Amino acid sequence: MYIAQAFNVLHDWWRYLVGIVLIVIAVVIGQIPFTVAVFMKAMNDGESVFGLDETKMMTMLEPNLNLFLMLLSFAFGLVGLFLVVRLLHKQSITSLTTARSKIDWKRIWFAFILWGVVSSGFIFLDYYLTPEDYVVNFKMQPFIILCVIAVVLVPLQTSFEEYLFRGYLMQGIGVLAKNKWVPLLTTSVVFGMLHIANPEVDKLGNVIMVYYIGTGLFLGIMTLMDEGMELALGFHAANNLFTALLVTADWTAFQTHSVLKDMSEPTTAAFSEIFVPVFIVFPLLLFIFSKKYNWSNWKDKLVGPVEAPLKESLISEIGIEDSIIEENNNID
Repeated sequence: MYIAQAFNVLHDWWRYLVGIVLIVIAVVIGQIPFTVAVFMKAMNDGESVFGLDETKMMTMLEPNLNLFLMLLSFAFGLVGLFLVVRLLHKQSITSLTTARSKIDWKRIWFAFILWGVVSSGFIFLDYYLTPEDYVVNFKMQPFIILCVIAVVLVPLQTSFEEYLFRGYLMQGIGVLAKNKWVPLLTTSVVFGMLHIANPEVDKLGNVIMVYYIGTGLFLGIMTLMDEGMELALGFHAANNLFTALLVTADWTAFQTHSVLKDMSEPTTAAFSEIFVPVFIVFPLLLFIFSKKYNWSNWKDKLVGPVEAPLKESLISEIGIEDSIIEENNNID
């Protein structure tokens, strides 16, 4: 039902193609301030702007400024996506978000708080077990600025990714393929592959794609089973927000003034940080959500067909025709 809602709006294939182009343009516009700032810093330092790789660019600016400018592009992307949905597809944000009559904020907060507590617990547990792998990175003033930036912009970043993959593309591919497994797998793989340029890939190798694609699959399953994106929105926001605030490392995408800094060799953490979440933690979370929200009919919701619902206009026309026939019968 969640995917099928796209049948009730303008869903021609070319609209999604144009929409993606416009969304990418919005993101690129949002990246201009970051690019300008990095180039200016490079020129002030006497470095060539042509020799900058992505890892170098991510570490040139002061961490809080770097985070702000990085996240700004996602805010632009989210605004662009919402405009595309409203103007190009004539679709409401609610129907892009959920099959319910209104967005369920309790679901968002439940997933946010649950994963915020669990993920923070994992970080502090690891710090307790292996304190030699960490240094305390806390500095009051930079941390307060980090909190303001992260609380405002990280949810916009994660919401953009969710609305793009579990919303716009999930519904768009679903109405074109007329099934659920194609959009589920496609959005999960594309979501994962877009992280391939992250610095973590250089340190951990391509095996980390198991985590990225697995996370996309987890979020997609959650969206299809719950007939809406609310749980995915809450989970993703908590995942990135608490990580940005609590721990950073020299080899991660987010360089922040966090409470802790991970000094361990990244390859030693590959198993716990990649395979445990995907094959143990995420299935347990799906089990918890399924019990709380009474999920059922897993096969149909995940791999079943997507059928166009009978439009209200057609129902109205049928009702009018039936009334005309009934009136004629009465006259006879």
